[in-house]
This record gives sequence, C-alpha cells and structure tokens, in this order.
Amino acid sequence: MAASAAAISQSGSLRGSPLSRLPDRALRIVLTALAVAILTLIAFFFIRLYVEARPAFARFGVFGFTFNNDWDVSRNVFGALPLVVGTLITAAVALIIGVPVAIAAALFVTELCPRRARGPLTIMLDLLAAVPSVVYGLWGVFVLIPKLKPAEQWVTDKLHFIPFIGGASVAGPNYFIGGLILAIMILPIVSAITREVMATVPADHKEAALALGATRWEMIRTAILPYSRAGITGAAMLGLGRAIGETIAVTLVIGNAPRIGSHLFDQGYTLAAVIANEFGEAANNPIHRAALIAAGLVLFVLTLLVNAAARVFINRRTALA
Repeated sequence: MAASAAAISQSGSLRGSPLSRLPDRALRIVLTALAVAILTLIAFFFIRLYVEARPAFARFGVFGFTFNNDWDVSRNVFGALPLVVGTLITAAVALIIGVPVAIAAALFVTELCPRRARGPLTIMLDLLAAVPSVVYGLWGVFVLIPKLKPAEQWVTDKLHFIPFIGGASVAGPNYFIGGLILAIMILPIVSAITREVMATVPADHKEAALALGATRWEMIRTAILPYSRAGITGAAMLGLGRAIGETIAVTLVIGNAPRIGSHLFDQGYTLAAVIANEFGEAANNPIHRAALIAAGLVLFVLTLLVNAAARVFINRRTALA
C-alpha cells in the first residue's frame, strides 16, 4: 500500500511539474502559430489581390466584372464571365474523364493487380505527376489536336441533337482538348489518394462479403466503394482544384478566345490562361492590369469555394457513416 501510494504520488508530481509539461506547451504554441500564419497568409493574399484589383471593380463593379460577357482589351472593357465559364467547363470535363479512370486504376492496383506488377504500375502512375505541364501542352498541340479532330467532328455530327455537344464545326484547340489534358494531369493525385483510402478498408469487410457468396465486383461495390466514398470525394475535389488552377497546358490547347463557346469543341479561355497571356502587355495599362489581378482574385475565391464545398461534403458523409 505504501509503495503504491508513493508511486501514485511520484507520478502525480511528474504530471504536475512545469518542466514535464514544457514540451507539450511548446508544441501547442508552435502548431497554433503555424495554423494562424497559414490563415493570415490566405487573408493577406485576398486583401492584397482586392487592393490591386480595386480599379477594375470600381469601374465595372464586382458582379459586373464577374458576370459580364465581354473581354475586349482594345476598348478597355473587361468582363470575366467567358473566363469563368471556360475554367468550369475544362475542369468539369477533367473530372468526368479523369476521376473514373483514376478510381479504376486504384481498384486494379489494390485489388486485381498481381503482386509483382503492383509496384511498377504504381510508380508509372505516380510518374505522370512529374511530367511538366508545358510538355502536356505541347503534346496536346502536336498530337491530340490533329489526331482527335476527325473523331470530335464525328461525335458532333452524330450527336447533333444534344445541346452544347453536337451540330457545329470543330475548332482545333477547344474546351474538350483542354479538359482531356487536365484529366491526364489530375490522374496521379486522384489515383494516389484513392489507393491510400482503399488500402484502409478493413480486411474483415472484404472477407465477409466474399464469405457470403459475393463476387469480386460485388465485394468491391458493397464493401470497398462505400467505405472509401468520402476519401474518393476528397481526392476528386483536390483534382478539381488542380484543374481549375492549371495554366500553361490549358493555354496551349484551349484556343484563347475571350468569349463563351457555343459548343464543347469550340475555342475558349480560362482565368489562369488569360493572366499568363496578357499580364506582360498590361504593364502600361492600369485598368488592364487591375482586371487581370481581379481575374486572379476570382480564381482564388473559386478555389476556396471548391475546397470548402469538398470539406462540407466529406464531413456530411462521415457523419452519415
């Protein structure tokens, strides 16, 4: 009894010693400072962009700039709606094409691939992220655009009854090529996160499904995909953020036409592409420079909204699970 009381007294004194708690307090202070610094940096970016973009907002208005369908440098008229539409269309095409392929690749690597080939295939998928974006863009210009134009024209001719897809002539650079390039570029990050999420599925869930007579596909559909849904959604949203902010590759293959295209295979523009193309020539035009910075602010806010929506969706899915 005395020995146990002494041990309890000694442990209590250690817990209550200021020196023993100093590392915890230091770690808490450091982590809190880093979190506050990140939030401060984001707020600084937003405020600085708004200050630099104020001349454009003062002239056209915040909503007038964002939703006006007219970007004409020669007349000093700047409306970002064609850029926003081009950004959203190419990002949507990237998600529609890239996410299913990334999920299928992750499923094959984690569940169906032979063990010896799993490592090389994973490395090959991850190496797609190491290719510079300008290489993707040049590949799109010299390979995808000329090779896919006949197929695109066949699609728009056969699907002429579908709005925004059929019934028009195909331009060389267009929304679809931009979205296809982005789909390839987001494939590594979506596939890598999806693989890690699927690897956390308990083996008991998969074995129980197989023991009940489920096929391999039924096991994937009933045990793996429901358990991984929140993580897959988060991976898709990260890929969307990557697609929204991509610049060089999309600039080379989208056509750089500051108007809203009439169909999927028409030329367009994006927020990131217009900044890259026109910022050099806007040095002597304050309104043009402010409009480009305002476009950057719209892109910044759009990215934040995507990330916030993804976080809300994931939290809701987690709560339901």
